[in-house]
Amino acid sequence: MPAVCDKGFEDIEDFAASGDHQGDLRSASRKYVLPKARKFKSKYRQHTDDSEKILADSVIPGTQKIYLRTWGCSHNNSDSEYMAGQLAAYGYAITDDMLAADLWLLNSCTVKSPAEDHFRNEIKKARELNKYIVVAGCVPQGQQRADYLQGLSVIGVQQIDRVVEVVEETLKGHSVRLFGQKKQSGKKTGGASLDLPKIRKNPLIEIIAINTGCLNQCTYCKTKHARGDLGSYSPEEIVARAKQSFEEGVVEIWLTSEDLGAYGQDIGVTLPQLLWQIVEVIPEGAMMRLGMTNPPYILEHLEEIAKILNHPQVYSFLHVPVQSGSDSVLMDMKREYCSADFRRVLDFLRERVPGVNVATDIICGFPTETEENFEETLELVREYKFASLFINQFFPRPGTPAAKMHRIPAQQVLVPKDENLMGKKVMVEITETGKHFMKGHVVKNEELEHPDIPPPLKKGEVSGLLVSNQQMNSEISSKGHIFFWMTVLILVISILWRVYTLLWSR
Repeated sequence: MPAVCDKGFEDIEDFAASGDHQGDLRSASRKYVLPKARKFKSKYRQHTDDSEKILADSVIPGTQKIYLRTWGCSHNNSDSEYMAGQLAAYGYAITDDMLAADLWLLNSCTVKSPAEDHFRNEIKKARELNKYIVVAGCVPQGQQRADYLQGLSVIGVQQIDRVVEVVEETLKGHSVRLFGQKKQSGKKTGGASLDLPKIRKNPLIEIIAINTGCLNQCTYCKTKHARGDLGSYSPEEIVARAKQSFEEGVVEIWLTSEDLGAYGQDIGVTLPQLLWQIVEVIPEGAMMRLGMTNPPYILEHLEEIAKILNHPQVYSFLHVPVQSGSDSVLMDMKREYCSADFRRVLDFLRERVPGVNVATDIICGFPTETEENFEETLELVREYKFASLFINQFFPRPGTPAAKMHRIPAQQVLVPKDENLMGKKVMVEITETGKHFMKGHVVKNEELEHPDIPPPLKKGEVSGLLVSNQQMNSEISSKGHIFFWMTVLILVISILWRVYTLLWSR
């Protein structure tokens, strides 16, 4: 009987093809191989005792309590709802009691610095309480090398469907970091499947992220670093999710993304085409609400969008951020439109959609903004009197082009909402301060008079030396006068002596 090795093969693949079907199974299973988990080497959690190692290896998955906190937009909230649903379906208990929880799952927002500060502080608190930590959202995705995230398990924005794996490994004392993108036929998709289990924060509202990322390159935006380029879900998947939601008692669906208007440009579909398909499945008594869209892309579909907003089961609402009323600032922001484009959107919708509410955003204190630029923004606000206006201070986000620009000194002061205060300067008593804000109440409702004070010290000048410098300058001035007249006297004497010597020599 010939030995097995007597049979020759020209290629290793011939071995699998010759009848060894185990090779096929091995090949097919490779895509399910999980990344190797790494043990925590962080100073915050180290399992050095043998009994602790045994305990970590014998953890029963799905029996622990998870505390979940979310910052940021409706897209982030939808991601958290999906993660909570998957964990609950696996047996984990989602709790609001942070002290009773075994693990904290923190879903972050990177749009503004205060949101990241809160996120960082929450991590610090969890470490002080010796809790297991998993972080998610745009901060770790966009700042993967941040010092305060080292040693922590991370779920990337397109990896939320693997939250159970990450939580399970973290509870065993491992650190898992997943940052990959979802792709189909080599092209980026919208992300994790929309049919995953979900726990809605509001049982009556379903948030559907129809796409992720965007087509822009705004100089101030950090979200682009996290969400990346545009990736759209197929209309079929979105409509199926909407139908399922209505079957579960939902009465409102909110469509969300980083830029609703750009939907489908990567898959050959337009936003109006998707919206008309969703409208067809909205049952009587239910409503649909559209989210945020940038002006450049909504301009292409104004006619159809107006028709959709007039539909009885669609809210007459649209969020169109302008950010600035100055074309110069918009150019520095790389917003890819001008104020006239924004006005065209508003004028068209207000004419075609009775009672439409167009919300907008404004960034104050962008590095290149001047007083004239700011006045242009104020004029835009006066002209349209937005029912919903979100005003944000500029924050230099790390890694963005705008962060390298010279920053305008700025501070927020919050005053009571009073129409009588519009356009006025008032005296305010500060009652509360924070890292990025001050709160106070009005104590004098009249125009401020600037006191007669000298200009401030120049940058780099040391305070407390002003009087000494004045005295020194006075002394120098006095001594200078004496030196001047002494020089003149010596010069006169020298001339007279020269004349005398010439006359004497004759």
